[in-house]
Amino acid sequence: MDVVSSALDSLAGLDTSPAESLSEGEATVLAEKLHPVLRALSDAYYVEDSPLISDGQYDKLFRALQAIEERFPNLKTPDSPTHRVGGAPLDKFEKVTHPEPLLSLGNAFDANELLAWYDRIRRGLSDTIAEGEKPALVAELKIDGLAIALRYERGQLTLGATRGNGLIGENVTAHVKTVRSIPLRLPEKAPDYLEVRGEVYMRLSTFDKLNDTLVEAGGAPLANPRNTAAGSLRQLDPAAVAERKLDFWAYGVGETDDGLAPTSQTEALVYLNDLGFPTGPNHARFEDIEDVIAFCDSWTDRRGELDFEIDGIVVKVDRRDYQDVLGNVANAPRWAVAFKFPAQEATTTLLEIEHSVGRTGVVKPVANLDPVVVGGVTVSRATLHNAEYILSRDIRIGDRVMIKRAGDVIPQVIGPVVEARSGKEVVYLEPTLCPECKEPLARLEGEADIRCVSASCPAQLKRLVEHFASRNAMDIEGMGEKVAAQLVDEGLIAGIPDVYKLDPNALLALEGFKNKKVDNLLDGISNSKGRPLHRLLFALGIRFVGETTAKLFVAKYASLQDLGNALKDDLKGIHGIGTETAESVVAWFAHEENRAIVDLLRELGVNTARLPEEEPADVEPNSEVAGKTFVLTGTLPSLKRGDAQKLIEGSGGKVTGSVSKNTDYVVAGEAAGSKLDKAKELGIPLLDEAALLSLLS
Repeated sequence: MDVVSSALDSLAGLDTSPAESLSEGEATVLAEKLHPVLRALSDAYYVEDSPLISDGQYDKLFRALQAIEERFPNLKTPDSPTHRVGGAPLDKFEKVTHPEPLLSLGNAFDANELLAWYDRIRRGLSDTIAEGEKPALVAELKIDGLAIALRYERGQLTLGATRGNGLIGENVTAHVKTVRSIPLRLPEKAPDYLEVRGEVYMRLSTFDKLNDTLVEAGGAPLANPRNTAAGSLRQLDPAAVAERKLDFWAYGVGETDDGLAPTSQTEALVYLNDLGFPTGPNHARFEDIEDVIAFCDSWTDRRGELDFEIDGIVVKVDRRDYQDVLGNVANAPRWAVAFKFPAQEATTTLLEIEHSVGRTGVVKPVANLDPVVVGGVTVSRATLHNAEYILSRDIRIGDRVMIKRAGDVIPQVIGPVVEARSGKEVVYLEPTLCPECKEPLARLEGEADIRCVSASCPAQLKRLVEHFASRNAMDIEGMGEKVAAQLVDEGLIAGIPDVYKLDPNALLALEGFKNKKVDNLLDGISNSKGRPLHRLLFALGIRFVGETTAKLFVAKYASLQDLGNALKDDLKGIHGIGTETAESVVAWFAHEENRAIVDLLRELGVNTARLPEEEPADVEPNSEVAGKTFVLTGTLPSLKRGDAQKLIEGSGGKVTGSVSKNTDYVVAGEAAGSKLDKAKELGIPLLDEAALLSLLS
């Protein structure tokens, strides 16, 4: 921070444009001042994730240095920040022999294999450690990227090389210089010679933006971040690499000056951070293998929270001298192992594409697959999003396709394996008629989805009843997907109010319904009548009205009748309500049949008014929270997310699920993912739990 402050101060008053107006002496002085400030600003942005000035200010300084170097090429030094944009394309890659082999890792696929590895460690150290001693271990997230070795001489980056076969890699120095999280120069305390090992990778958010750009330009999207990062780094044109916005983190120290190597992996990570290298988040030191197993298990389900892909946990013996005793076997160290997560991707055959109709009429393509195990679960159906997604990726019926399943996310088809095509595959054709009611489908202006606009479509009613009865809506026990569909198919439910008119004798006549099942269902229906108003509003399935939005409306309007009489401009005046949502609500209540539904529900005993517990909190006008929008991400130390939301809403704030320019605060806990990254990108204030509680108090 001091470097930045002093450098910025020293630049005050200097004219940074245009270079043509500067003499070589003036340009030399300015370049010397620009170098440290641009390095410090870049480190703050790409390594510390804490930008100190706006992008526009940074770009102005960067372009000034570029202009100087173009006019006076002798002023471009090997560690100049302008190397970040890449140089001239290379003819080929030179081969590099690694001073120490870049070894692969052995794998453990479950707790028993991890325990067996640890037993081998203890036996291998039996002559070194005291009886009963348990060698300490370090667990690190295993980024799914490309291994890189970086060589620094007298603090300056002189070589970047790929792993290759472990002994010989490829010289990609010009390429790694474009990766902004890789330091070009180390601080003075760095040794004269140092090799750093790490991974080059691509963030998921960067990958998504890249694919969006490719598709918009009429190109084919890329398959996954790992292959994209590896393929990008091996392009011959460094400038093209720079455009891919790759990232890096360090995980180890290779060769260095005698006596300067860290004595443990824990020290190595601190040492690397101290020299300006980013290291993987959430690494931890453990004294017991059982705690390591628990750490691995916890990340098996949490990896979907991250803005990068991990495929496991690397477990290492902490002490360097113990590592030396254990040594290597074949091409892997004995002192480290990779605990591998169940694969999130697999290939299988796309048998056919069906179409399902949602409660709002949206028609979604669904892939029927030859069953395949992905992430420990057998998958036979996966989402294809919409027709544009299918056509842009040229996914065909009969293709061998790549399937991805991340955590609890619905499996999706990523794309085809084009090389496996036989020529018998069938090109996808978007449907023109509703698969349920056979009425013509429509695409509304500005939307990618097609939808059925028929009010009598039975599929929409089934989905609406299922949604109405779901846990976060009216929470009707016993009315799940199958029961909802059965009641609609049998004609017992022709509209939402019919849920509260069900006759026990008619239910007993249905297949699978016995006395106990009927009693439980009717009890569930009866209990739902007293649900809070915001739950009913959400349950009605009005487009764009989610749980949070429903609470905003109920805080303003005391009943469904009051909400139904509101004008669009009144609704738009509620903080957090946009034009689309306001128009959707007004349009819904403009239909007399929908108003009739609300009236009939009230007559049937369903609560349609705000309950005392939903009354808006009395907030002082000068409150720091009232009217502010919060987003919660990650795991807080003591507060559960629901409790944090209640505290915020009780103070007059609101909690939404996504970060935008309208977000006032992002509350970030452990393992905060892409929401945190977006908040930093937009410059939104960040709070930890302590800061949130202080704000609330």
